[in-house]
Amino acid sequence: MERNSGTDRSSARGRAVLVAGVLGLVLAVGGCGASSDVSGGNEKAADGKAAPREGFADGPDGAGADEGGAASSARERAEGKQSGSKAAPKPGTAAAHVIRTATLSVEVRSVPKAVAAARAVAEGAGGLVATENTERLDDTYETSHLVLRVPQDRFQEVLRELAGSGKLLSRTSNAKDVTDQVVDVESRTATQRASVARVRELMDRAEKISDVVALEGELSSRQSDLESLLAQQSSLKDRTSLATITVDLTPPDAPDADGREEDPGFLDALGGGWDAFVTMLRWIAVAFGAAFPFLLTAALLALLVRRVLRARRAARGTVPAVTAPATGKDGASAH
Repeated sequence: MERNSGTDRSSARGRAVLVAGVLGLVLAVGGCGASSDVSGGNEKAADGKAAPREGFADGPDGAGADEGGAASSARERAEGKQSGSKAAPKPGTAAAHVIRTATLSVEVRSVPKAVAAARAVAEGAGGLVATENTERLDDTYETSHLVLRVPQDRFQEVLRELAGSGKLLSRTSNAKDVTDQVVDVESRTATQRASVARVRELMDRAEKISDVVALEGELSSRQSDLESLLAQQSSLKDRTSLATITVDLTPPDAPDADGREEDPGFLDALGGGWDAFVTMLRWIAVAFGAAFPFLLTAALLALLVRRVLRARRAARGTVPAVTAPATGKDGASAH
């Protein structure tokens, strides 16, 4: 009986060890399957279309595999963004985009010569004259308004040359940093290009007419947004690559914008009196020239009338002398 009880105890222990081993094996297999599922999920999140990278699941344990999968997926997402669109520049290496403008008012002796010099300065710096407006105020004074576009790196140099062309009356300069706006427009433009490309791909795959019509409307809307962004991008590029300088050129003692001059002095009064005298003589000469034909005709008529009257008076004086009878010394008539 004791032998049978010992045998039963040993067999019970053997079955318990066997069951424990089977349970341990099942748990191990389940753990391996879970880790493989996690690794496969990380691979799919990294890139659904790309093949798994070599050595991805060769880590020492499940934690190492998870870290490798996270790093791999991060690298692949970064590469995908760079290939799909331009990556945003780093703050430390981004080039500054600045819009520079300036306004100058210069008094010059000769406005035409100063205009030619300003045009030569702008073209010599690689720029151009965008606007030129010359206005003559009277017979003596004229002013000129110029808008110059010059490269950013020659902006200060051109300003110095223009300010030194005469007497500087006023100067203003402004600078506006639009780097963030340029980067934002570039990013939105790239995104809109990709959006338009996706809609075109869908149109190529569409089979129903209703789908084609809906996609055409969507494509038109996105294409319009893209053109607006491209226009903004072009405008920013033009204003940040070329600075704008506005120059007003005026001669000395020129009238103000309202047409008013400074208070006159003695020389101004003398000059004004002489001008008035010459103007009066000019008008007298003009009036005499206009009346000369009439005066000449009147003089001729007066001369003709005078001669006729003289002839009549002479005729009246000679007639009594011829018809009077002859008389003697004694007053009797002669026979």
